[in-house]
Amino acid sequence: PVPILVLVTGEGFSGGALAVGVGDRVALLENAVFSVISPEGCAAILWKDSSKAPQAAEVLKLTAGDLLKLAVIDDVIPEPPGGAHRDPRAAFDHVRAYLLRTLGTLTSLPAERLLAERYARYRRMGSYLEDQQTSLQPAPTA
Repeated sequence: PVPILVLVTGEGFSGGALAVGVGDRVALLENAVFSVISPEGCAAILWKDSSKAPQAAEVLKLTAGDLLKLAVIDDVIPEPPGGAHRDPRAAFDHVRAYLLRTLGTLTSLPAERLLAERYARYRRMGSYLEDQQTSLQPAPTA
């Protein structure tokens, strides 16, 4: 019954993405990516051609902005111009502000409410609207 904050700073794929996606709040740096499969792996499975990774990446919607729109994550933390690696101090300041603000909010919640909200968050995952589905055609099987 304690707050769980998740922050993805670079790439989160596969089992690691599933493992860290269980937080009360999940945030990505604005240039980070997060998905249950890498674009190369997705392309290899769907089209039997890993060179189609760019097409798979588009369909996967793995960018911070896409994931926020889909409500997979809660927040996007801005990066300095050119990315976090260009100005690590400024990037750290953004992360620190987010963590302090969010932790302050979550620690003020009674444990029962925190757990209820966490449960509700998990129940919402995977819901979608049929009219928003993207059409994917897997490679024909022989």
